[in-house]
Amino acid sequence: MANLKELKDRIASVTATQKITKAMQMVAAAKLRRAQETALAARPYSQRMNQVLANVAGVLVGNDGAPKLLTGTGKQDTHLLIVATSERGLCGGFNSSIVKIARENAVSLMAQGKTVKILCVGKKGHDAMKRQFSAQIIELIEIRVKNVGFHNAQGVGDKILDMFEAGEFDVCTLYYAEFKSVIEQIPTALQLIPAQIVADEDAHAPASSGPSACYEYEPDESEILEVLLPRNVNVQIFRALLENAASEQGARMSAMDNATRNAGDMIDKLTLTYNRSRQAKITTELIEIISGAEAL
Repeated sequence: MANLKELKDRIASVTATQKITKAMQMVAAAKLRRAQETALAARPYSQRMNQVLANVAGVLVGNDGAPKLLTGTGKQDTHLLIVATSERGLCGGFNSSIVKIARENAVSLMAQGKTVKILCVGKKGHDAMKRQFSAQIIELIEIRVKNVGFHNAQGVGDKILDMFEAGEFDVCTLYYAEFKSVIEQIPTALQLIPAQIVADEDAHAPASSGPSACYEYEPDESEILEVLLPRNVNVQIFRALLENAASEQGARMSAMDNATRNAGDMIDKLTLTYNRSRQAKITTELIEIISGAEAL
């Protein structure tokens, strides 16, 4: 059993750790509100763009003149996996949950004989993926900024589009965590190229009466999609980064709260052990003094 000095030092060490985790919890809580508001504000724009693309692309699906970003290359031999995680740890299972679904997909694709390339956005995802897929990782992009901006997503998106134009991959999938609440972040896989455009069900719900609207586009659908599809890639990446930012702070807040509680429980147990050991030592000393006095 540890002596009194060791117990006292350990109590002081755990107490200092508890102060740090409590401070990190408070900082994460302060950052979470703004990150959550930003992520929620980006969703309507992303959904509306998705709806517009669905309306325009519906006319061209299956046509020879449709853009490659919509129809793909006609092959599925090479897959680009974009693993978006955080730059820092101490956020519970946030990073590991994203890496898990990306790893499972990569293993499945490689088992099918597909070529897999991995682009890591965030240091933690890179550190986890390189243990098993170091040969498949082509680049690490670090985004060390206080607030994520559209230009950060555009830098990643432009690189992906340049790779697609160069014929370096056929299918591109983005992995991130969708923010639901402080205790729930859902790992999500979103196919960016070729675009999987699903119209909003509410927007296409049948009207109670009257004919459906018919749209005419100027310029034509192909020219509109040539502009909107590349922008949609950047928008979806931007939304994923914002969702990740909110999810990271929510996961860190929850993890630090648990750590603070665990530190408190450990302090209580160590204090109880310390008091018992101290009382036993005092009792032993008293017995020795009394025994010595009686011997005289």
